[in-house]
Amino acid sequence: MAGTTGLSRRAPEVKASADTMTAALDDFLHTFEAFKESNDRRLDELERKFGADVVTREKVDRIARAMDEQKQAMDQMLLRKARPALSRGEGISPDAAEHKAAFEAYIRRGEEASLRALEEKAMSISVGADGGFLVPAQVDGEIGRRVAVISPIRGLATVRQVSASLFKKPFSLAGFTSGWVAETAARPQTNTPQLAELSFPTMELYAMPAATAALLDDAAVDVESWIASEVDIAFGEQEGLAFVTGDGVNKPRGFLTYPTVADSGWSWGNIGTILSGAAGAFRAANPSDTLIDLIYALKAGYRQKASFVMSRRTQAEVRKFKDADGNYLWKPPAAVGQPASLMGFPIAESEEMPDLSANSLSIAFGDFQSGYLIVDRTGTRVLRDPYSAKPYVLFYTTKRVGGGVQNFEAIKLMKFAAS
Repeated sequence: MAGTTGLSRRAPEVKASADTMTAALDDFLHTFEAFKESNDRRLDELERKFGADVVTREKVDRIARAMDEQKQAMDQMLLRKARPALSRGEGISPDAAEHKAAFEAYIRRGEEASLRALEEKAMSISVGADGGFLVPAQVDGEIGRRVAVISPIRGLATVRQVSASLFKKPFSLAGFTSGWVAETAARPQTNTPQLAELSFPTMELYAMPAATAALLDDAAVDVESWIASEVDIAFGEQEGLAFVTGDGVNKPRGFLTYPTVADSGWSWGNIGTILSGAAGAFRAANPSDTLIDLIYALKAGYRQKASFVMSRRTQAEVRKFKDADGNYLWKPPAAVGQPASLMGFPIAESEEMPDLSANSLSIAFGDFQSGYLIVDRTGTRVLRDPYSAKPYVLFYTTKRVGGGVQNFEAIKLMKFAAS
């Protein structure tokens, strides 16, 4: 569950100017060159001495850790850069400006009469039985945009807005029948398709940032921007975990929790797997060949928009792989804000993906836009609570989110097992 983010320890603020981010990328690329040099020496020692020197091996691991730390710092700067101040009301409609003013009065002073009247007039279906009010549309959109920066799967998947608590999607079990006919020939009747249904219920996600009375009294503080910045990390981390490993009970269902089968025997309702060739590791000889098998397990239509998803530790392993010509398969980001790539496909880092271990599903590859669906119920609610944690004011902030696999042939997994 999301905690009280306003009182929890937060990451140190990192300035995110263009010059700083460019310098960070230059340092990252320089470190990668040092990594390649040290890893080449390690591989050479393995060939000549049948065992890498301990000092060289430790140096490779140390540089790899430094690269991960530098990448995390770059991610932090990108996150800070993605947080522009919200509009103070310029260029918005009169109704939106009225909602914005009423919402600010509620957040700062607890005045709810104007906000309640607005929502009653709009006959809002998103006001829950436990109370609370909808945040303005600009704030709701800003929260969603910031969460997408933190939650990698949200950035890859299809996101659909709904107004109901359950979204149902029909699909054909065997596909629709079609055929070729002459221009003037009769069109024979096709078989009636068998339809089934996928259901995506929305579950409640909450955060409870806290503010001091002094912060709320300060007119210079944009309270809407403060709300968005406080809940983005809490929502993003919880969503990121649920979209990968969620069990579907009071949370979305993660793609790793669906049944898996060997890709050679794939059927609808299961996710196909490719073996790595060794328990908890890549096979010793030509380990990158299994990555090629994983890539080509996808149909061409999905492969064009596919991405790898893995943790940083797993990425540290594949970073060492070379092709037959001695070129590294892993490539650093080409520019600030772009992902690293593996064999020409982008890599999304998700710390929710399991690290390498026996029978782990540590690498996913697929077209997540086709394969995974995220359902957002319209509206984020805020309930002001000045009583439970005096002298702080708590803001119980909730949204409803669902998710699950919508196309089982668009995602493949690598299983780290010998057989």
